[in-house]
Amino acid sequence: MASYFAGLFKFPVRFELVIMVSPISSRIYGTLPGGQSIEAWTLTGRGGLVLEVITLGGIVTRLLVPGHDGILDDVVLGFNNLDSYVARHPYFGAIAGRVAGRITGAAFTLDGTSYKLAPNEPPNHLHGGLTGFDKRVWKASPAPRAGGAPALRLTYSSLDGEEGYPGNLDVAVTYTVADENAFIIETEATSDRTTPLSLTHHSYFNLSGESSGTIENHLLTIHSDQYVPVREDMTLSGRLESAVQEPNDFRESRRLGDALPQLFQRHGDLYALSDRTNNAPQLAARLEDPVSGRVMTVSTTEHYLQLYTGCHLDGSLTGKSGKPYSRFAGLCLECEGYPDASNAAMREHTLLQPGQTQRSATSYTFSVCRPGESSQSPGNPGTNHPRYD
Repeated sequence: MASYFAGLFKFPVRFELVIMVSPISSRIYGTLPGGQSIEAWTLTGRGGLVLEVITLGGIVTRLLVPGHDGILDDVVLGFNNLDSYVARHPYFGAIAGRVAGRITGAAFTLDGTSYKLAPNEPPNHLHGGLTGFDKRVWKASPAPRAGGAPALRLTYSSLDGEEGYPGNLDVAVTYTVADENAFIIETEATSDRTTPLSLTHHSYFNLSGESSGTIENHLLTIHSDQYVPVREDMTLSGRLESAVQEPNDFRESRRLGDALPQLFQRHGDLYALSDRTNNAPQLAARLEDPVSGRVMTVSTTEHYLQLYTGCHLDGSLTGKSGKPYSRFAGLCLECEGYPDASNAAMREHTLLQPGQTQRSATSYTFSVCRPGESSQSPGNPGTNHPRYD
């Protein structure tokens, strides 16, 4: 028998086990106190990007991205267990809505009717209320995509009066992992009554890895020259001001550790994005980590981008690697409509009318800048826009 195999192979022979990984799979992540099961879905892209999302809040629990050394790191803050997500946390990785951001006074008037919302950040309303979309259980199912890219469609029906908002609302959020290492988020929604609607994705990004420390050495660019100032309680003033040559001007790449002390309350501002008239995603921001070489570009159809620096993280939450999340452990780049629904002059594009479908698209595209290479050089993969199909 040995002589038979010797005739087939020239020794030594190396055998390799190839394991085929399904581009999309699911498992039970945990069970809520009321007995409802929460699923975890994993999407694996051909470019190496791996996304895990749970049906509670559409929360992105893991986002594995290759660096210049080829090693995958998890670049979003979060937890390893359902109990931590059920407990109070700062919207790690969640879908925020019906309206992301703060609504002044937790109230608005629409067509002559006043609506009182839950003042979950008294006296204001934040990210959809006490039980916003981040705390709802979404239905998940694989979604077909051209070229076979893994995609997951999350749906939720929000009843008239939920958290004080008018209208029965049907909303779908689709996550896609594209071949070019893009995490694409597409939303669509309908309502039987006029209602404000402005969703956002609330991941905290640290391109060095979620357990690596702070984002102070990251380089940030925001393609905007206007922002909305805030009051002391972080509610919006309702007016646009120029960011040009101001402390919050990120039109040119800046190291965050140098910029943070100059920002109001070290928090970050709401930036108005230009050229949002053709419904095609446009470049909004770029984030780069010189250590890992990871570059993340943000493109969106939305009118605003909220920078949040993670300034309220205080070390009281322990992350996936067993390390506490201290101040500036991760930052958010939230693409959204104008948050303050109490401002009739600014909220127009966020109002969803009966018979209409509101749609939006945002992508977080990852590339690698090798040592000594410029992330903003012509033809760098980080500047390419993903396909939305």
